[in-house]
Amino acid sequence: MNPEIHFPLPPPKVLTPQEELKTFKLPPGFHAEVVASEPMIETPISISWDDQGRMYVVEMRGYMHDVDGTGEDQPIGRISRLESTKGDGIYDKASVFVDNLLLPRAAMALGDGVLVNEPPNLTWYHDKDGHGVASDQDIASTHYAQKGGQPEHMANSPTWMMDNWISSANYDFRFRLQPGGKFLTEQTEAFGQWGCTQDDWGRRFTNSNSDLLRADLFPPSYYLRNPHLLSRTGLSVQVMKDQWTWPSVPTPGVNRGYIEDTIKDGKKVPGSLRPDGTLESVTATCGPGVYRGDLFPKEYRGNVFIPEPAGNLIKRVILTEKNAEITAANAYEGKEFMTSTDERFRPVNAYTGPDGALYIVDIARGVIQHKGFLTYYLVKNIQDRKLETPFSLGRIYRIVPDKTSPKLVKLPKETAKIPAMLTHPNGWVRDTAQRVLVERGDASVAPAVQKIATTGSTPQARVQALWTLEGLNALTPEVVKATLHDKNEKVRAAAVRVADPALLPDLVKLAADPSTEVRLHLAFKLSGHDEPEATKALLTLIEGGGPLFGEAAASGLNGHELEFLDTLLKLPASEDAKLATSNVLNLLSACVMKERKGARVAHLLELVAAQPAGGSRQLALLNGMAGKAPAKGKTASFGRPIHLNEAPAGLATLADSKDAKVKALVDRIDPQIVWSGKPGWVEPVVPALTAEQQALYDKGKTIYSTICVACHQPSGLGMPGLAPPLVDSDWVLGQPDRIIRIVTQGLSGPIDVVGSKWSLEMPALPIFDDEQVAGILTYIRREWEHTASPVAPAFVTSVRAAIKDHTKPWTADDLKKPVDVKTVSAK
Repeated sequence: MNPEIHFPLPPPKVLTPQEELKTFKLPPGFHAEVVASEPMIETPISISWDDQGRMYVVEMRGYMHDVDGTGEDQPIGRISRLESTKGDGIYDKASVFVDNLLLPRAAMALGDGVLVNEPPNLTWYHDKDGHGVASDQDIASTHYAQKGGQPEHMANSPTWMMDNWISSANYDFRFRLQPGGKFLTEQTEAFGQWGCTQDDWGRRFTNSNSDLLRADLFPPSYYLRNPHLLSRTGLSVQVMKDQWTWPSVPTPGVNRGYIEDTIKDGKKVPGSLRPDGTLESVTATCGPGVYRGDLFPKEYRGNVFIPEPAGNLIKRVILTEKNAEITAANAYEGKEFMTSTDERFRPVNAYTGPDGALYIVDIARGVIQHKGFLTYYLVKNIQDRKLETPFSLGRIYRIVPDKTSPKLVKLPKETAKIPAMLTHPNGWVRDTAQRVLVERGDASVAPAVQKIATTGSTPQARVQALWTLEGLNALTPEVVKATLHDKNEKVRAAAVRVADPALLPDLVKLAADPSTEVRLHLAFKLSGHDEPEATKALLTLIEGGGPLFGEAAASGLNGHELEFLDTLLKLPASEDAKLATSNVLNLLSACVMKERKGARVAHLLELVAAQPAGGSRQLALLNGMAGKAPAKGKTASFGRPIHLNEAPAGLATLADSKDAKVKALVDRIDPQIVWSGKPGWVEPVVPALTAEQQALYDKGKTIYSTICVACHQPSGLGMPGLAPPLVDSDWVLGQPDRIIRIVTQGLSGPIDVVGSKWSLEMPALPIFDDEQVAGILTYIRREWEHTASPVAPAFVTSVRAAIKDHTKPWTADDLKKPVDVKTVSAK
């Protein structure tokens, strides 16, 4: 293919770090400084500081030496340790701490060394002799990302969070350091693509290439208690809706530069480039950093700085919080915090540093897209404009206010002096003090930390101290009781989270707390407790609360949703309006359906039928059972039916209802429930795969677990803001030519998937041959209890031939139109 390049420009000049500084545009009062660059470092992708201000730099030196990915099989990556011998933040001394790594992805300073991700391992390297080079190592995990695959779509950014767990982006496990240096592993939710950061209260923020910022308003551990609860609106919340971006120069070299503006349903769907050649909406965002330092003016604290390497810029967004919900907005109208006129300025991570400055990691190269997702358009742009070289540059900048000379903060060597650092105005210092204290586990510091938790001068210090005590196993009832009544809602919310169940009498008193955030944390905390006082308080919280309160109530009820429904349905009818605002009846009935136990579904139908006909309770319960309503003119997609032992009497009663709304909901529920002898129901017979088809399935499973899994997840349920679900998707299970077209030539949203609208782009995957495509599709059409037909390589070949003249990604409307495939069986 020979695509037309929009806004063709001459090859850009390769700039030195000092020349690069002149290309930056920053707000008045700020300037950038080079703190490290080539040849000291090459291809940096992330950094982490230890308690003495030494910087560990992950150098992915084997990454994309050309569009074919030459060099990626060579173990030439490394972790360098940089030192600022003058303490001024300019790093002038380096040692190679760990060498000979194959595409290392991440590092996190820990103890006497650093945690390093070289897939598939997460390894703790130690410097026990103090020479600046790793001398020993311990394996923390053997399944931290897959060896090979797409670096941008694998686990990365291990971060010691305020709750003393090490969480990551794009990874569904977290780790907790145990006495003796071992790690406890626990499942969590995998969110984000590249980069992970937290705010002053320990909330995790992530993003993905076309989605600027998402936040976990509540800990994923709350929700994971109940796998039947699919409504998780407190997790990975899209806090930044506006995806526009404002580069300072044309940016033709973007992966989807061929996509033009279109009109869909009367609304503009943006393409990739504006008429002036600048990137219109984000396509490569990564590495967000919440600014928690004390160097910038006060109005910058708590802002999030987000790199967009395809646009050669850093975006600043301002967070606003109300009633426990967060929204974000660009800090400027039609411009960005930091832009460059150099196409090789490729920022990939942003951090608050030990000096309070904002640090920017610049991979500094022309090629940033991995070969697995390179479009023909971008390949031509790269080669025509000679962007493949050089690939051995690398810069780290810090942004500082003018007329300042910030110094690195180093923690005291003596453990007894570290607690005072929990009160420092720089969040990096507080985080590091907490980590080091928990690492060392010295109980003698507990009294000092307890005093900060109850009387610290700022809520940030008090919250940090609470979590430090939690990590030290040094929380006392007296400290928690005092902080449950702190004047600041953030401290009270943290106290609820760390409180022992023995403090239930004190916890339930917060059911009338004026703070929505405190009450929500309390609802999550109390869910699943059997004590009557806990149930009474939970009912108080639910009544009049919004949908998040319903989710909180359901989160701890795994397998006990019906029993709690019984309790709710015994409330007087006068409470119905209050119950309705929380959506709790809908959520709990949906959980019972998700549990898929026939006897419990039959019992639920009896409960529903016993409610006042057409009343708010009955309709809420039926809506939960029915699931999301299909779009107008479309049929509902509900996956596999639930098997009951016999015809449910409750369903028959409901089917005889005279209420139109009830009948419509029963019509949606009826196909989801089957029993032996049900009229019209025939148990489907799914032909077993032949030996050849099974081999394709196995090959597809291997490819999926290496490449596709990062976005679509092992469960096939996808990832919010990044990838739609494959499970029960008509696009996967319907006519196989449609999914072949998506995989081979890409997709441009919007598109409806399992009842939800997605507006993200999926690039073509030209790296897969026909047999590999057939294997992947056979796998996803037969995994997760799917029963669709396998796909033959010859059929993929025929589809490719039929669409050879189609040069753009498919839209949903285009995919609905049949293609003229020669008569070759999909099987």
